[in-house]
Amino acid sequence: MSAETSVPRPREPGLDISDSDLFRGVMSEAPFAFAFFDPDGRFVRVNSTFTELTGHPVELHLDRQPAELLPADLTTLIDAALRRIADEALPITDQRIRTRAENGDSRHWTVSFFPLHGDDGVIGTALFGVDVTERQLNEEMLERSEERYRSLVESQQQLVWISSPSGSVAEDAPQWRAITGQGLEEYLAHGWLDAVHPDDRPGTEEAWREALRGRTMFEWSYRVRTRASGYRHFEVRAVPIVRHGRVVEWVGANTDVTPQREAEEMRGRLTDQLGAAALRTARLQGATAQLAEALTVEQVVQVIIDVGRTALAADHSSVALLDPDRATLKVINSGGTPDAPGEDIDLAHPNVMTMAVNSRRPVFAESPDSLRAQLVDAGADEGRISGFLAQTDERAWVGLPLLAAGRALGALRFSFTRTQKISQEDGVFLEALAGQCALAVERATLFEREHKTAETLQRSLLPERLPVVRGMTLAYRFRSGSRHVQVGGDWYDAFVLQDGRVAAVVGDVMGKGVKAAAGMGRIRNAMRALALTNPPPAAVLTGLDRVFEATEEEEQVTTLAYMVVEPGTGEGTLALAGHPPPLLVSPQGVGLLHETEPGTPLGWATSRKQFRFCVPPGHTAVLYSDGLVENRKRGLDAGLRELSSVVAEAPPEVLSSPNMLLDFLVDHMLSGYEQDDDVTVLAVHVPPATKSD
Repeated sequence: MSAETSVPRPREPGLDISDSDLFRGVMSEAPFAFAFFDPDGRFVRVNSTFTELTGHPVELHLDRQPAELLPADLTTLIDAALRRIADEALPITDQRIRTRAENGDSRHWTVSFFPLHGDDGVIGTALFGVDVTERQLNEEMLERSEERYRSLVESQQQLVWISSPSGSVAEDAPQWRAITGQGLEEYLAHGWLDAVHPDDRPGTEEAWREALRGRTMFEWSYRVRTRASGYRHFEVRAVPIVRHGRVVEWVGANTDVTPQREAEEMRGRLTDQLGAAALRTARLQGATAQLAEALTVEQVVQVIIDVGRTALAADHSSVALLDPDRATLKVINSGGTPDAPGEDIDLAHPNVMTMAVNSRRPVFAESPDSLRAQLVDAGADEGRISGFLAQTDERAWVGLPLLAAGRALGALRFSFTRTQKISQEDGVFLEALAGQCALAVERATLFEREHKTAETLQRSLLPERLPVVRGMTLAYRFRSGSRHVQVGGDWYDAFVLQDGRVAAVVGDVMGKGVKAAAGMGRIRNAMRALALTNPPPAAVLTGLDRVFEATEEEEQVTTLAYMVVEPGTGEGTLALAGHPPPLLVSPQGVGLLHETEPGTPLGWATSRKQFRFCVPPGHTAVLYSDGLVENRKRGLDAGLRELSSVVAEAPPEVLSSPNMLLDFLVDHMLSGYEQDDDVTVLAVHVPPATKSD
């Protein structure tokens, strides 16, 4: 919606004249009467000043027609104005009305109507009324003292004057002198220009001389000094009176447009205030959205620095967190805190952050003198203050406490290389920003603590190390994909069987959290027990099916790949339970996926099968979870094809080292994708035979 009266402007986000809080906050105490009508002529909003026109409370006006509340003369004026605006979409200004108060006193008002434009035309009409009772009384006194101008003033509200062809005063203008306070001799000697505001006089005088030279109409506006030493706005129009081709005199009329100018200025100030409020609201909403996405303290600090630079135009921004046990602030990004003696600041050391934390209130220092005074009051050494101010380019500072449920978490510091006037509205915005930052810091601190605990728990369920076996090299990689604190269900294991062969397994319990971790622990332990008792893969999977049916919920999905390999020769067997096939990598960089039945997840009624699987000397078998090959942008089939092709890019030294090979595969498979699942990879490498062998 545009707040202009004649030219529509684009809608400003966040502004809505129907917002009751905004209306009450900005308009309720306005010194002018205000009303807003919908296209049907019903009241939508009025302020308390408007009720002086009607004598009715604010709430009685809403959704009513003027005729239901107002006297006939006032209703006629408003209805006519609303109809005219609906037809012409142009403002109507300076409508005079008179009302009578309950005590019988008459009040005089100047009323103006302004259309509000929307995308489809006029969407409503705003009424502005100014109480001009005092001016009206003055005008009536002037009318009584200047009878010969009464008719002209009453009908046109203009001051008429006459000048000679050269522009000098030709005769007295009592009405003009009554307003300006000029004496007759002064007016005849210096004329009307002597009462024009000094800033407006050069332009006015030049325009007047140009009109005299060209004998053209003179139209101008300027401020005029009044008898009371104030200034009022006038518009002037003067025309030459020509007889027989010669200018015989100039006749001018001045119109007092002060009420219109005041209304325009008020409307401009209101528009500026609404625009500034909308901008602050948008900036706060943007900062809140960014902070909501930040999970770690480091990310929160980066958002705060960005907001300080973009929303506040701050030259330096910093964040410090409170260590309550040591009574210190630990600065997270010390580069933004030049007045800090180090990364840890004792709360007894006065600066804007410690003062904010100690007082639980914002600290605003708009200039070096203001900062000096506040630091001295806080007990800072004047020599240290002078030294800091001498070596810094900062000239204004803001310190904001980070408070959560009344508990101090730390402080924010913003500084500027110029003095900074901080208005009450700016202060409200900064406090709201600090509140959002405090919530984000508290959430990030909790996340980091719980995430670390979750990772520790998950890793505790996995083997600390793999067995060292002659004739075989084992390697693994595990990369958590959870951005949250929940534990994943990926797992791996490798151990030596009683006959000297090595069992290797990678499994995936679908889901996150303690439930998935507990299921992973049960299946891993059961698989070890079954493998050590009866190691063939088909027998182990059959036993796991029985364990799964007895211990796990029916909707739980668990997959795994299990293989048994002979060290040295690489001969072995393989069984899959709904898991992706292993990858066999040759010394020449050829990657082949084992072509075998994938089987069904654990717990599904099926006859388990095992297949011969050989890892020839010099080759490497890779077991992996689906997080390596599948994500939101890449399907499983495409991921498997890409996995085989990536092997061909590996250099020879990578192919001969299982640890380097796993790093190569993980980095290349995740490159360009956002990791959204755990990635578990286990390599079984059989070294090439040597001459001694």
